[in-house]
Amino acid sequence: MPDNLALRMRPKTIDQVIGQDHLVAEGKIIRRMVEAKRLSSMILYGPPGIGKTSIAAAIAGTTKYAFRTFNATVDSKKDLQAIAEEAKFSGGLILLLDEIHRLDKTKQDFLLPLLENGLITMIGATTENPFFSVTPAIRSRVQIFELEPLTIDQVKKALEIAISDKERGFDFDIEVDSEAIDFIATATNGDLRSAYNSLELAVLSTNPRDDGTRHIQLQDVENSLQRSYITMDKDGDGHYDVLSALQKSIRGSDVDASLHYAARLIEAGDLPSLARRLTVIAYEDIGLANPDAQIHTVTALEAAQRIGFPEARILIANVVIDLALSPKSNSAYAAMDAALSDLKSKGALPIPRHLRDGHYAGSVELGNSVDYKYPHAYPEKWVDQQYLPDKLKDANYFQPNQTGKYERALASNKERIDHLKKAD
Repeated sequence: MPDNLALRMRPKTIDQVIGQDHLVAEGKIIRRMVEAKRLSSMILYGPPGIGKTSIAAAIAGTTKYAFRTFNATVDSKKDLQAIAEEAKFSGGLILLLDEIHRLDKTKQDFLLPLLENGLITMIGATTENPFFSVTPAIRSRVQIFELEPLTIDQVKKALEIAISDKERGFDFDIEVDSEAIDFIATATNGDLRSAYNSLELAVLSTNPRDDGTRHIQLQDVENSLQRSYITMDKDGDGHYDVLSALQKSIRGSDVDASLHYAARLIEAGDLPSLARRLTVIAYEDIGLANPDAQIHTVTALEAAQRIGFPEARILIANVVIDLALSPKSNSAYAAMDAALSDLKSKGALPIPRHLRDGHYAGSVELGNSVDYKYPHAYPEKWVDQQYLPDKLKDANYFQPNQTGKYERALASNKERIDHLKKAD
């Protein structure tokens, strides 16, 4: 059984790619490029283990082009030169350039002409956002595609294929309990490489029965992952139930329940889901009642994701307690939903003429139409002019709550403005 499971399960064709349907499904851009055999260099970015290398391998396998890999961090310019010579000899190849955001100037200068003449079709892979981390010279020569995190169901599908595939998976009989598969799929947070590694460790560390079959149970997987199953139920829905219970406990200001459900997610090692949900809670449920809590939440969670567990639990504890005991308001969220509802029901109504861009009207006052009254020019009085389209001019989306001093101040100012509007 050569290589590890993740390498053995690497797709050989585009049809074997797990997830990323927005790029590889029928009619989507990468599949169209492959089917038309009109490949262009590209950069794939997203979290680890979601298919960047897999897509590159699948493209090479489907098109039958030679496929080589290069790591911008550890491989040398000499290695890149050898790849270039092979490309000249074979008439072209596909190069997976891992950690492309770390490509130094010397390697970059050598690579650019090869991209220009099409001798190398580069597929760059990075966990960083290439719009910020990759140099403009590279970006201007490639297409950039963002990969989406794999869902739990997609990871489960990949694991089930590995279990049943005697050629690429395991060359001996194995049985894996469904709750063990559910746990791996949830605990690895969409990282398919990690899921494969966890399954393989559990399988290889389990002794075969008399008939040679290895039976993998939940406790085998828990031991391999060094995590507990306590966040899940037998149907695999407990992960979402815990996230839901966390949000509802914070919304209900029960700090002890909030800490309990956060602890279950910490025990499962699920920092990404926990960080996403707490960020949403800060804006959806606390909102304008305590804007400082949002700043504290975002700052703490960014730091938590940098340092990881176990220390991240300290920062999360601060966030959970702050959010649970903060005053609550969903007024901003409700106001936006009301505005979106009107947009969907009434469409994009004409913007009042005096609010349109004056650059196209032939006359300009402070960059706007001459009919527009510039509020900064009237500091001591209310400027009476219509901002909403005619059919929505009486809309009143924002209904402030009185749960926090910041929102009470906004409410007071809104009352003052509404009074001035009526006076005019």
